[in-house]
Amino acid sequence: MALNIEAKKALVAEVNSVASGAQSAVAAEYRGLTVSEMTELRATARNSGVYLKVVKNTLARRAVEGTDFECMKDVFRGPLILAFSSEDPGAAARVVKAFAKDHEKLVTVALSLSGELYGAGDLDRLASLPTLDEARASLLGLLQAPMSQLVRTVAEPGAMLARTLKARGEQAA
Repeated sequence: MALNIEAKKALVAEVNSVASGAQSAVAAEYRGLTVSEMTELRATARNSGVYLKVVKNTLARRAVEGTDFECMKDVFRGPLILAFSSEDPGAAARVVKAFAKDHEKLVTVALSLSGELYGAGDLDRLASLPTLDEARASLLGLLQAPMSQLVRTVAEPGAMLARTLKARGEQAA
């Protein structure tokens, strides 16, 4: 369906607005996917907090101007779907990677993180980034480790005395 000039301007403004607030973006070629597969991909992306849009390449180039994803302009060739993640930098990559595992026709072309362009081979690295909750849990574990080690060290002499008295009591009986 052809878009009139006003619809094109609105689409460019919408994608630019999303791209301005996004942390990462993934461009993937979707040639050969059926409508039901695309609907499934969109639903998965929506549930993961990922903005997913099929945009004509000329409009996509205009939409990313002035954002961190301007570095992706040169890779916009062919039928591409753009996925932007705003809260979790690895969310878009995880959605595309998981969907491409079952649908080989979805092929990652490029990805961008913080204004840096990466090739399709780096999708696994970006997808393996921890979520915010996982990062917090890991940090909390690192902060708790010295404290729990201190508690074990302080408690050990008392525990050793108790074990020694128990062994002595069993030996006498």
